[in-house]
Amino acid sequence: MAQNDQTQNDQNQNDQNRGNDGIQGEGNYDAARRYRKEQETFARSGKVEQAAHEAEEALDGPEGAELERARRESGQVGEGRKPS
Repeated sequence: MAQNDQTQNDQNQNDQNRGNDGIQGEGNYDAARRYRKEQETFARSGKVEQAAHEAEEALDGPEGAELERARRESGQVGEGRKPS
C-alpha cells in the first residue's frame, strides 16, 4: 500500500473513531486538513509573489489604514512592519 493510501486510511479511521456527533475534541481536524491542503495548493500554484504584490499595493492604497487597523486588532505582526 502506498504511503498516501495509508495516510488516507489512517485519516478515515480517525474520522470514524470521532463518530457522527460533530465533536472534534481540541481542534477541528477536518478543517485543519482542508486548510493545509489549500495552502499547499496555493503555494505550488506560483501565485504567491503576485498575491504578495497585491497585498502590498492594498496596504499602500486607500484601504491601507483600514487594513492596518484590522491587523493591529488581530494581534498579528506583518513581515517587515513594526508592531504597534
